[in-house]
Order: sequence, then C-alpha cells, then structure tokens
Amino acid sequence: MIKRIAIISLIAVILGIVAYNSRFYYASLPIESVSKKEVLQSINNSSEPIVKIANEDGYEWFITRDEHGQDDENIKLLMKEHGWEFQTQDGSGYFFEKEDADLIVTTQMWTGKYVIVQVPQDWKE
Repeated sequence: MIKRIAIISLIAVILGIVAYNSRFYYASLPIESVSKKEVLQSINNSSEPIVKIANEDGYEWFITRDEHGQDDENIKLLMKEHGWEFQTQDGSGYFFEKEDADLIVTTQMWTGKYVIVQVPQDWKE
C-alpha cells in the first residue's frame, strides 16, 4: 500500500514538473512559430520594454509587459521611433499615420502580465 502511494506521488511530482516547465497553463499564442517558453524567455531576458518575437502570416509580432498601462506607451514609442504618429485608440486597435499612410496595430492580452502586439509587416517602409 505504501509502495503504491509512493509511486503515485512520484508520478504526480514528475507530471507537475513537466507541466510547469512546458508553461501549458498559459493561454495559447496567436502565432505558431515560437513556443510559450521562448516568448517568455525573450521578454524576461531583455532590457527592452517591447521585444519582437516572430514574423508570421504577414505580421511582425511583439510582446510587452502590461505594467500599469505602460504597454500603451511602449507601443506608441516603438511606432514613433519609426516615424509613425499616434492618432487614436479604439479597443485593442491603435491607429497611426505617416505621411499619406495609415497603420493599425492590434493588441491582445496574453496573460495578466503580457500583451501581444501585431503589426503589419510593411510598417518599417
């Protein structure tokens, strides 16, 4: 009986460790080219407030921390560095303008701490 409980406990501990390391408890990402673990490592190992995580499906994907509304400023600053002027925000969409071009940047809360940012791939042109 004790042997059976010990085996079950050991299996539970191993499953717990595997589950924690795989980050399965985080919501799924809207992109498939990187794993949750890679995304978390990229933002946690960077001193930058917003980090590029992928190019996929015609978009550049970034991640930023959601610290007291600072994510809004991080997005606006990134775009301003490339000449885009913030116009307005409507829900999760940020509208920018540059000369005669318009750009819509969309965001998605990934967890309570992070925001995923989706920018059309030709935004740096």
